[in-house]
Amino acid sequence: MNVFLKSVMDRPAESGATLWWMGQMGFLMKMGDTVLCIDYYASPDHRRQVRPLVPAEEMTGIDAFLGTHNHLDHMDHASWRLWAAQCPGARFIYPRVHEREVLEDGVTADNVRGLNDGESCTVGNVTIHAIAAAHEFIDRNPETGLVPCLQYIIEGNGVRIYHAGDTLRYEGMLPELKAFGPVDAALLPINGRDGERYRRNCIGNMTYQEAADLAGELQPRIVIPGHWDMFRDNPGDPEAFADYLDAKYPGQIGCVKPRHGEPIRVEKEK
Repeated sequence: MNVFLKSVMDRPAESGATLWWMGQMGFLMKMGDTVLCIDYYASPDHRRQVRPLVPAEEMTGIDAFLGTHNHLDHMDHASWRLWAAQCPGARFIYPRVHEREVLEDGVTADNVRGLNDGESCTVGNVTIHAIAAAHEFIDRNPETGLVPCLQYIIEGNGVRIYHAGDTLRYEGMLPELKAFGPVDAALLPINGRDGERYRRNCIGNMTYQEAADLAGELQPRIVIPGHWDMFRDNPGDPEAFADYLDAKYPGQIGCVKPRHGEPIRVEKEK
């Protein structure tokens, strides 16, 4: 087994959760004995600035793979095809509008868990709730009601973690998030958006200021900025995010600038 992945699997089941940043919006998450892999981009690509921490062909032992939307760096289909075979018991969780593509990856009908806005599923001792993401638009199908991009609230082992996927803020999003109760950790994209990127179909996210304000209103115990490291032409600035958060919400929220593959503990509230 891959040395880094073995260290994840061998870590004792603890209260709360342990997270490992895998680059971009990719995270491994261990809650008790349940291991989730979220938005992990593992395929080699000459445009990458960060090599995959775990090569796709070495990924084993995962209970569920989650993808927030059907972009390469979030639902890496070349890797999902490998993981469907290497992790035959794993569930695959994704926006249900993309079910055909996931089944074409070789995931069995028993293991697909397509979700839409407002739906939930359970894996082991973990419950995953989905709400719509606006990347840069919600794009809800008027006939089916399905949305192509999701955010996840992940609950288990006494903690609640919010993975925003790729999104902007939209009207009604904050009340939906708050309805789940206090968040222990928020994982937020900070790369922003602009006309130059939009014209080349690089679809945008919250600016670092917008992400900091969302954290300020949600008041998680810790916030982790993501989506700033992978591609030279789509960067973000975690230092500016941390500075703005500190200036506007001083002492209120712990900000963790993640390092690839280093564990981040999310403790149960005392």
